[in-house]
Amino acid sequence: MANNNVVMIGVSTGGPITLKRLFAELPPLDAAFVIVLHIPPGMDYKIARGLDAVASMPVVLAENGEYLRKGCIYLAPGGFHLRLEGNSRIILEEGARVNFVQPSADVALKSLLKPLKRGRIIGVILTGMGKDGAEGIRHVKEIGGTTIAQDQKSSAIYGMPKAAVETGAVDFVFPPPKIGKKLIELLS
Repeated sequence: MANNNVVMIGVSTGGPITLKRLFAELPPLDAAFVIVLHIPPGMDYKIARGLDAVASMPVVLAENGEYLRKGCIYLAPGGFHLRLEGNSRIILEEGARVNFVQPSADVALKSLLKPLKRGRIIGVILTGMGKDGAEGIRHVKEIGGTTIAQDQKSSAIYGMPKAAVETGAVDFVFPPPKIGKKLIELLS
């Protein structure tokens, strides 16, 4: 099952608006999208609903044990870490915060495995405070994935994307509309 195309997005402060801008532009794509947004429990459902209203693909809160379906967007629920098993099955775990947050983009990104021949793994870090996601982006690059970070000008807070870029493992640095175009190009 590791043949899925998976796009994993780490994002924090300024995230909901940026995610809406990104997904409003995207047609349905041949990938499962997993969003790790730093949110407290209780806010997650509202954010998923808001994103679902503008996205061309269905947006759901990730559930433990669920298998990713392509053309779906999964939002990690607040208060849990999300990992993928075999790039395909969602595992939600309680446990200590990582980088002061839960869910942590690093935890999710580092659970990705090297894809089989035709699978594509894409890691994206959007606006946010701190450095969550930087180690994960380094991992995605190491397993042969494609890595993208939001540019400084369009970021509400240029913390997470900056930390990702500073690893030297980011392939592309773009504002959200260009990230969308690059995703379409990579996945079509």
